[in-house]
Amino acid sequence: MTSTKISLETGRDWLIRLVTSETFIYVAKRVLQALLTLFLASALSFFIIQLAPGDYVDTLRQNPKISPERIEEIKRQFGLDKSWPEQFWLWLWRILTKGDFGTSFIYQRSVASLLWERVPATLLLAIASLIVTWAIAIPLGIFAAVNQNKLSDRLLQVISYAGQGFPSFITALALLVLAQITSPLFPVGSMTSINHSELTWFGKILDVGWHMILPTIALSITSFAGLQRITRGELLDVLRQDYIQTARAKGLPENRVIYVHALRNAVNPLITLLGFELAGLLNGAFIAEFFFNWPGLGRLTLQALQAQDLYLLMASLVMGAVLLIAGNLIADLMLKAADPRIRLENLN
Repeated sequence: MTSTKISLETGRDWLIRLVTSETFIYVAKRVLQALLTLFLASALSFFIIQLAPGDYVDTLRQNPKISPERIEEIKRQFGLDKSWPEQFWLWLWRILTKGDFGTSFIYQRSVASLLWERVPATLLLAIASLIVTWAIAIPLGIFAAVNQNKLSDRLLQVISYAGQGFPSFITALALLVLAQITSPLFPVGSMTSINHSELTWFGKILDVGWHMILPTIALSITSFAGLQRITRGELLDVLRQDYIQTARAKGLPENRVIYVHALRNAVNPLITLLGFELAGLLNGAFIAEFFFNWPGLGRLTLQALQAQDLYLLMASLVMGAVLLIAGNLIADLMLKAADPRIRLENLN
């Protein structure tokens, strides 16, 4: 009895410490803010979509094989015969009570099942682009800062400015031309080959990775250019600090001064950019998925928009907002983990 009582008290104390911790309180506040943001964003998106001329059934009316009675039946089936506010509240109520985002008009399938098929493809592309961007931009930013005003630094600055000023769709078009010239070296279209199911598990990974090369490059170029410049600027600011000069005066090796003392303090502002980088990559994924026929959330959203598939479009927009909010929250928590001195409440 005594040991059981002690374990219960220990568990209760742990739970109290968890609930009252700064991180838990911050995450709880951000989740509540996110719910309010998602509600307002979904309501605004719904009514903006409704303001567009026509709807899904207008395209059906152009088909002489579909009778007016069948059109009215379809409107009742999808709730399109109700007023805008009523449609929105019914859609929202189904999500809250059943987790049901509705049925897609064009696919005649559950919207939720379509999202779970497409979101992983978009996340895979965005995360791969994020890794490539940071793996290249950070070292080049450090190199440019260490070699300030030298030829290599100036060359990197020119490349960075050109990369930032280059529209994403132009980059995608240029890569499509490259794929055409080098065909069949770089596959374009979908994320797998025709014989994907016949490959071994390792072959399947290589197949998906090979299909990702061009869309990943298209997504990474603009992000790389901006991150490289920011890394250079942040590191130069830190290298001018008094404690860095003191470390050099003490005779510490230059590599230790840069990679241990300077970079550790320069990286914090970069972590805060992680959420914005993810947001930018998710937005850019729409373009990459369109040009390279990548079966992700961006392409699904575009198809829903073209077909005026109301529930599929709404769910796609909400899911995109969820991914952006989650990315920003993860970036804040990573910043806290990198520097425990930072108070999360000051990041709002």
